[in-house]
Amino acid sequence: MSNIISNRYDFVILFDCENGNPNGDPDAGNMPRLDAETGLGLVTDVCLKRKIRNYVETVKENVPGFRIYIKENVPLNRSDSEAYSALGVETDKNGKIKGGKQDNIDVNIRDWMCRNFYDIRTFGAVMTTFVKAALNCGQVRGPVQLGFARSVEPIVSQEITITRVAITTEKDAEGKKTEMGRKFVVPYALYRCEGYVSANLARKTTGFSEDDLELLWEAIVNMFEHDHSAARGKMAVRELIIFKHDSELGNAPAHKLFDCVRVERSDKTDKSPARAYTDYRVIVNNEAIPSGVSVIRKN
Repeated sequence: MSNIISNRYDFVILFDCENGNPNGDPDAGNMPRLDAETGLGLVTDVCLKRKIRNYVETVKENVPGFRIYIKENVPLNRSDSEAYSALGVETDKNGKIKGGKQDNIDVNIRDWMCRNFYDIRTFGAVMTTFVKAALNCGQVRGPVQLGFARSVEPIVSQEITITRVAITTEKDAEGKKTEMGRKFVVPYALYRCEGYVSANLARKTTGFSEDDLELLWEAIVNMFEHDHSAARGKMAVRELIIFKHDSELGNAPAHKLFDCVRVERSDKTDKSPARAYTDYRVIVNNEAIPSGVSVIRKN
């Protein structure tokens, strides 16, 4: 990939959920994830990265260089072995590479994986598998990182009882006509997630390019558009606020830039639960943003 990014970026994602479960917790019966101390809703970074991967796979299907490494029904070992085959690397029965300088071969394999898989160039990956013999494609620290998303206000998880006419077994059908079920929903919540893009790691390791960056912004803004389901209800990215630094290493600490973004109620006297994005307003304190940093807002 050419045209590797040369600017550092920090960004804030604001997305909401209406009558859905944005990220179920398997340790709590698939209830929406929750910070037990504050009552704020949580969405993991892994969940959001999955949405980004799915979007890229949808819009870049069969385009060379934009494959997805972490995907359903594709063992990592299969993708790792592709790199060995493509580069003509042979191993012995213990997984040791035959001939050549080990370090040079390791770098070639790692670079091949970065060139071919978008999510490795973006998020990084641990590409070592052990099936009969070890396949080691290296470990890559990606230039793009996300934190957990946290709701702006405490959420209330509602348990909804549902009935269905589809009976599971013939035996059950003899004694009943319906079955009961449950689903958990959040009536409404606005979530905030913060992220980082390191031009330094892009240059040194993965080759994350300007084209990759534009695709990332596109994927973030649209990550829920092809992911609608009954479980997730109505979800949408409402705004993406990007801080672009004039240098590779940055011109200001990320936390100071994030502090410039404030979300508050449109009507501060209204104490009723929020039920729409219009119940909030997003304020970016441009006066507090230091020189060398510009703001880009996408929605």
